[in-house]
Amino acid sequence: MPEDLTLDTPRVEDGAAIWRIARDSKALDLNSSYSYLLWCRDFAATSVVARDADGGPVGFITGYVRPERPETLVVWQVAVDHARRGRGLAATLLDGLVKRVAATGVRGIETTITPDNTASNRLFTSFAERHQAPLEREVLFHGGLFPDGAHEPEVLYRIGPLGSLGPSTDRT
Repeated sequence: MPEDLTLDTPRVEDGAAIWRIARDSKALDLNSSYSYLLWCRDFAATSVVARDADGGPVGFITGYVRPERPETLVVWQVAVDHARRGRGLAATLLDGLVKRVAATGVRGIETTITPDNTASNRLFTSFAERHQAPLEREVLFHGGLFPDGAHEPEVLYRIGPLGSLGPSTDRT
């Protein structure tokens, strides 16, 4: 990770910046700005931000623990500011977040990715390879389930069980 960046737990004040990063990604389904504020309040423990030298968010992952499967972290969104892309920051965020939540009993990850999202496919596939964890894929929601028109299917990526992840090195 570049020296000018740190990993941290998101704060409510980060909600607007996280919303802007998601909006500017042009790849994510953009949620309301209000939802990002709530995410920073209610799911901060299962989310992470990368901060620049001035303390501003330049990347984030939002996640939550599945109520029915408390050993599973669901990764909701991953986004990196356009100027910081292509340097491995998303992988650093994912590794840091998973190390932190592993201390709470999380042993696997789930996320959904549309077939056309090459970057996310690479991110989660390489995460599974780095951590020598099994990866299963199956369609979770076919496109016809979405009420707002044409939508690619959401493919569920299930990674785990995860082996030893070692101690967390971030500030969260």
